[in-house]
Amino acid sequence: MATTTYTISDLAREFDLTTRAMRFYEDMGLLQPQREGPGGRNRIYSARDRTRLKLTLRAKRLGLSLTEAKEIIDTYESPRDTVPQLKKFLFILEGHKRQIEEQMADLQANLEEIKAHEKEARALLNKAEGRGAARKAS
Repeated sequence: MATTTYTISDLAREFDLTTRAMRFYEDMGLLQPQREGPGGRNRIYSARDRTRLKLTLRAKRLGLSLTEAKEIIDTYESPRDTVPQLKKFLFILEGHKRQIEEQMADLQANLEEIKAHEKEARALLNKAEGRGAARKAS
């Protein structure tokens, strides 16, 4: 049975990444390709690396840092007991949810302030335009 492998270009193309980003993920310990060729220059990625890359990108979309993503992904490669893994994942997600909710509240407050300034500016503009029209009429 043949094992599926990928080159750095294969995965970069599939996930719309640069090869530089792929090498960065490798430097962070998220990917661990085999090395082949002269001086180990050619990276050969396994199905495991592809899955880890997919999980890394999903974690990034959720707002997790690469360090947090690595911690979570690494726990899935430990013993089969999923309870500690799920608890850690929930802990990290709860922290990010709280942070996003705070950011949303700040954004909502900023939006309300912008609306108030906009309303005030429109009223001043209408008043100024009204005076200008009255002067022209006289």
